[in-house]
Amino acid sequence: MTVAPPRTSPLLEPITLGPLTLPNRVVMASMHLGLEDRHEDLPRLAAFYAERARGGVGLIVTGGVGVVPEGAVTLGGGLLASEEDARAHRVVTDAVHAAGGRMLAQLLHAGRYAPSPDLVSASAVRAPISRHTPREMTTADIERTVGAFARAATLALEAGYDGVEIMASEGYLLNQFLAPATNRRVDEYGGDAERRRRFPVAVVAAVREALGERGVLSVRTSAADLVPGGQTREEVADTARAFEAAGADVLMTGIGWHESRVPTIVTSVPRAAFLPATAALSAAVDIPVIAANRLTTPAEAEEAIVSGAAALVGLARPLLADPDWMAGIGVDDAAALTPCIACNQACLDHVFTGAPVSCLMNPRAGRETDPAYARPVPVAIGRRRRVAVVGAGPAGLTAAERAARFGHEVTLFDRHDEPGGQFRLARRIPGKEEFGPALEHLAARARASGVTVLTGEDVTVQTLLTPEGAPAFDEVLLTTGVRPRRIELPGAGEPGAPAVHAYDDVVLGHALLGPRVAVIGAGGVGVDVAEALTAGAQRPDGTPESAEQWRARWGVALDSPTPGQLGEPTGEPPAREVHLLQRSPEPIGARLRPTTGWVHRVELRRHGVRLHSGVAYEGLSAAGLHVTVPDPERPEERTPLTLDVTDVVVCAGQESEDGLAGDLVAAGYHAEAVRLVGGAAEARELDAYRAMDHAVRAVQG
Repeated sequence: MTVAPPRTSPLLEPITLGPLTLPNRVVMASMHLGLEDRHEDLPRLAAFYAERARGGVGLIVTGGVGVVPEGAVTLGGGLLASEEDARAHRVVTDAVHAAGGRMLAQLLHAGRYAPSPDLVSASAVRAPISRHTPREMTTADIERTVGAFARAATLALEAGYDGVEIMASEGYLLNQFLAPATNRRVDEYGGDAERRRRFPVAVVAAVREALGERGVLSVRTSAADLVPGGQTREEVADTARAFEAAGADVLMTGIGWHESRVPTIVTSVPRAAFLPATAALSAAVDIPVIAANRLTTPAEAEEAIVSGAAALVGLARPLLADPDWMAGIGVDDAAALTPCIACNQACLDHVFTGAPVSCLMNPRAGRETDPAYARPVPVAIGRRRRVAVVGAGPAGLTAAERAARFGHEVTLFDRHDEPGGQFRLARRIPGKEEFGPALEHLAARARASGVTVLTGEDVTVQTLLTPEGAPAFDEVLLTTGVRPRRIELPGAGEPGAPAVHAYDDVVLGHALLGPRVAVIGAGGVGVDVAEALTAGAQRPDGTPESAEQWRARWGVALDSPTPGQLGEPTGEPPAREVHLLQRSPEPIGARLRPTTGWVHRVELRRHGVRLHSGVAYEGLSAAGLHVTVPDPERPEERTPLTLDVTDVVVCAGQESEDGLAGDLVAAGYHAEAVRLVGGAAEARELDAYRAMDHAVRAVQG
């Protein structure tokens, strides 16, 4: 018997933070899950965190818990302000400790980000993402808030937490006092940098006194505000040193404010893009620093420690995607680690719409107590079934792997030479290269579970019948996904008229396009296609941007003395002229997802994409694409417009590939044995999370 050598990794080295020794350097960083706000949801929160503790993570930090009602991140949001709150949180800490974990409660005051109309801040400066202007805090308000933080820290210990983290980053209240943009006071809490720090430092000192030597004190401090009028690089370092002097045991880095016009959390942000800011913070203090933000894989996390940029790494969304992330350390196998692709679709987008957090790559996240999402346990031999899964997109790969782990005999079919479905397209869009590793993982995991994968085969009814014509499988899951919707344009194919292409042919490189293109349909696919068609000159070989290129393009100047560490964005000419058109009269991009839509809108402007709303399509001719648009002076009237384009790309939605279902029933399959899953069941829009969630729920033991 061969025994694997023990894993050696800097991530697995113990470290002492104040009174607590951690077994490793991996921290689950704070992330609001939508389960912190009501006492009745805390058992679900406990199950979520306990699963991560069992996975071996060294320390867990909760989502932000308010210290006063007007500072909670949601209306009626969770607090640590009473003995009742402390007793309710015991279910969380008991579960984590029983699983071998350690846990801090993050204490937060949202300030001008709070949804309450009674919000307060350093000064009466409204946030661009808020409807309300805050009231400037009085000296009495400040003193009461210092006391509220200290009281919450005491309650956290009573609740069983191993300490607390103070949120002083991401544009929340304490960060609002630190930045000149939001602190325009002229009293002892405003003016120069030292006075702007007075309140946040007082909070840290008061919490340190409340904890004594019994609990760990972490402070999440901004390493780069990324807003005009934010702290300078020197002020960031001075703030970190002040927190250390006030009693912090460890610092967690935060990057950017929620209102920043620089993306920090979306898939187009290169991995470890902000690590230099963490390195600068580490150099400024003597206590350990935790690096956070776009560290996804063990290799990147190890590099953060080996390089000296940080002593620990903080992961939030990667531990949504895989609670057993620790098991991937040192393992070179695509099946070993479910990657976070930073899509935000089921995590942060859910937070901003008030829904509980989950994960596209792991729909079980946040539903650990729901039997429909239970981890598969092999069924008895007599209950095992022969299952055919038709379509090897993300839903098909997920369904096949799950069915195999229940012990069923699974064959997965796909007409393409490689699996992937819509992920095959997504990974070819600039900024969405993360979908490539995600697809590799899903395919590897399916094969590792024992699924027989047959690609390059067009599945017909005969494929799923025995030679005698009987059903060859006990169950058929049709995960055949969607096909692009075709539209009829008068004049298409006439001599000299623009060529018309389906979007999948364009993305896969099967169509050669000219210098002027009209994209019909401005949903998520249309926006992706428009960006891909204009970004080609910047990355003609399809390679992802480096962190340095990306920072320059977005004007991130981490080594600059400028406020907010911002510089002038660089730019390159677009690869071609692109028009993006939609029938709806609303602004293009208005329906994109809340945390990523604004980034796409910025990219469209930057690439010079010409936007047309309220379009009616009239046809094609040698002159181009003929449309009518609302008259800018009299919107009730329409104006003809001819776009001189060489090509038209149709991104006008999708239709379900569901035709095989009826044919199978007609051939002898019972109706209940044939099920449509994912896009084959619903093609309302391309929604990978909905498809993969449906796949998990569709397959039970």
